[in-house]
Amino acid sequence: MFFIDKPYVSDFFKTTVRDNGIPVVGTAIAQKSGLYSGTKIISEEQAIAMAREQDDLRIYTTSENAIGWIAEHLAFSDLPEKIELFKDKLKFREMTQSIFPDFFFREVRVEDLQKMQLSAEIVFPFIIKPTVGFFSMGVYLVAGPDEWDSTVQSILTELDQIKDLYPEEVLNTSSFIIEQCISGEEFAIDAYYNAAGEAVILSIFRHTFSSDADVSDRVYSTSKEIVENNLEEFTDFVDKIGRLSGVQNFPVHIELRREDDGTLLPIEVNPMRFGGWCSTADMSFHAYGFNPYLYYYTQEKPDWSQALKGKEGKLFSLIVLDNSTGRQADEIVSFDYEKLLAGFEKPLELRKIDYKKYPVFGFLFTETREDNFAELKNILDSDLNEFV
Repeated sequence: MFFIDKPYVSDFFKTTVRDNGIPVVGTAIAQKSGLYSGTKIISEEQAIAMAREQDDLRIYTTSENAIGWIAEHLAFSDLPEKIELFKDKLKFREMTQSIFPDFFFREVRVEDLQKMQLSAEIVFPFIIKPTVGFFSMGVYLVAGPDEWDSTVQSILTELDQIKDLYPEEVLNTSSFIIEQCISGEEFAIDAYYNAAGEAVILSIFRHTFSSDADVSDRVYSTSKEIVENNLEEFTDFVDKIGRLSGVQNFPVHIELRREDDGTLLPIEVNPMRFGGWCSTADMSFHAYGFNPYLYYYTQEKPDWSQALKGKEGKLFSLIVLDNSTGRQADEIVSFDYEKLLAGFEKPLELRKIDYKKYPVFGFLFTETREDNFAELKNILDSDLNEFV
């Protein structure tokens, strides 16, 4: 059974659940989400009964907002505990310490940020982020001791701005984790653990940054080369984490980096979903023609040799148009989407988002020739002020 929740549900997702008879839990939010006529909607009571009676139940959430419902209504199962192993970044680091024994991390309460002393064990640069977080909110890179005080002030200012956007199960800023800075190429993976606990990779995206100090979510690209060069190694990596956690029928969105010596280190593993806002899974369909939501539900594996045919020399990119203008939403009269589209040779889909409500103007899916990377570089370097 699938859960629908804020902030966004795509037309592709709605079509998938309707056309394949996938049951959607009829929460109050789901009832108001514009599901298509003919969608199989089950009551919350039916959902609870299914969870009690079925050992091989496949649950998916469009948003981590639904984790609160799962924690409240499925507490009799081990699912809330499994979710917490991944959603809580401190618990995740503790769980994976046996395979990453040298990785440095420590927790700090938000009320202790201003008085915290930077001890000798903390090595610069480091990342600080909410223990339970989402969408790069509250994430900061601290390059040296002289940046600490200003970083703390930036964190406290941002917390005041985002405090009511998401429930605590999705974004809880009462506690932060300080982690060693993981260097190297960054990737994002959609995957699921099947009924036997085996990892199945559904997408591999390379996360491109504008600079070493950039921690934003602007550009994610996938291609034949990116998939072929990483599929086997990443599958083994995801399998190791699965064996530690013991999860089954469990979708995940994983962010990781390959350091210069080849070591793979996880940044985070997001439970019960693929990329947020129905993004990476929908992009995989645009790029390769298979449906990740359906593959998880039916326990299918991509035939990558077939999916990658004819994709030579192409980059398929997800562009997150986060509000990086430095302006508050109420200062912005409009966003020029037509001007944005004019900068790309083959836009595949544009999703406009209410930037007054969420700190993002939209999402753009594109196809780009590899030798025309300049169009991706332009949007990567832009603060988007030329569009407002």
